[in-house]
Amino acid sequence: MDVLAINKRASFDYDISEKFEAGLVLRGYEVKSVKTGHISLKGSFVTVKKNELYLTNANIPLYKHAGAIANYNPTAPRKLLLHKREIAYLIGKSRTEGLTLVPIRVYTKRGLLKLEFGIGKGRKKHDKRNIIKKRETVKKIERALKNRF
Repeated sequence: MDVLAINKRASFDYDISEKFEAGLVLRGYEVKSVKTGHISLKGSFVTVKKNELYLTNANIPLYKHAGAIANYNPTAPRKLLLHKREIAYLIGKSRTEGLTLVPIRVYTKRGLLKLEFGIGKGRKKHDKRNIIKKRETVKKIERALKNRF
């Protein structure tokens, strides 16, 4: 398993309760671009359209050796492949409880591109501040222990 892109803001901005794995529907030149590491999940999210899930606002630039492709949109929505019962479960969760589907990382699994996304609840600003404070105190303690020995 080779991780190609990570959404670092996902775990900071959201409390992720469950994680799912989905396949991505991409064109050949998009696959080449992603496998060379040219993908950004920053600001991306998963949307629901007609009982299907789409990865929206993920930036996949054009593969440099693909030549000129007319009307290529690097942030176009890309369909996610999941089982029907998983899609129904996710649609229900996102509609009833007001949860968000957040992309976490893109990786390869047996040569195929996969997207890991989670069901997340947005954090408030004061929650984020508490996380930063905890992280800083842990760093101070580790530094103190390291200097002590």
